[in-house]
Amino acid sequence: QVTLAESGGGLVQAGGSLRLSCVASGGTFSSYTMGWFRQAPGKTREFMATLAGGPGTHTYTAPAVKGRFTISRDNAKNTVYLQMDSLNAEDTAVYYCAADPPKNAHEYAHPKLTTRAELYDFWGQGTQVTVSS
Repeated sequence: QVTLAESGGGLVQAGGSLRLSCVASGGTFSSYTMGWFRQAPGKTREFMATLAGGPGTHTYTAPAVKGRFTISRDNAKNTVYLQMDSLNAEDTAVYYCAADPPKNAHEYAHPKLTTRAELYDFWGQGTQVTVSS
């Protein structure tokens, strides 16, 4: 069982920055593909960024936020981050991290990037980000 806990959300003015953190407990964090999503009121959950497990640094960021949002991880701290810059009011949402552990030897050897929410097995409770204009 994997438990995820997000932090770092809050109220920020437009143009500002926030860094979200997600600490994982349980299992082998370094092998997990991790992702960040967000959900604004009345909208479906939206993919933000993913980072493959393993020793590499393969990442993919949604085109809508590419250049402003950056995903990274610190395996020694079992933590994945989402650095968010140049925030605007449309970034207001609850932000969630998610974990997709490898399911077999092939996935261990070939870490993947996962953009689909339904493929993630574990989710945090979310952290609210509010951007004032």
